[in-house]
Amino acid sequence: MLNLVRVVSLCLALAVATTGWTSDLPDPVLTPGRTNPDVTQDNIRQTICVRGYSKSIRPPAYFTNKLKHNQMREYGYTDTNPRDYEEDHLIALSIGGAPDDPKNLWPQPWHSEWNAEKKDQLEFVLFRMVCEREISLADAQQAMARNWIKAWKEHVPNHPSYRYKGGRD
Repeated sequence: MLNLVRVVSLCLALAVATTGWTSDLPDPVLTPGRTNPDVTQDNIRQTICVRGYSKSIRPPAYFTNKLKHNQMREYGYTDTNPRDYEEDHLIALSIGGAPDDPKNLWPQPWHSEWNAEKKDQLEFVLFRMVCEREISLADAQQAMARNWIKAWKEHVPNHPSYRYKGGRD
């Protein structure tokens, strides 16, 4: 019986290795998340909490599109259509994520329950929480980098800033 368990485990590991990354979370080796050293708890009122801040530091599309293609190969995705992915910041710009560090960007699949739209919901709630001083900048960044799905489940559904109440996730 123990040998059967080992064989099944090995087969599953091999299947993942040959078909590419399958998790809704980024690979922690390729995309551990990086913060922007110009954003600190002391200057959030002059940086992330200013309207238009994220847009002002967002990298250009030519940069993220090229990176998306490279990272799709690194992740070993079998779906090679770039339109099926959002090149997303693991630690959102709105909470002080590094704008152009490849270690903070990854090709996030659109066709998943935990896709970029869901992550955007978390980004908005954490942004509001940081700017309203309900959570520290560092805690918000760490929550998103460690496991953004767990952070969504913890922070989004019951937060007053959650825009998708009333039947939608």
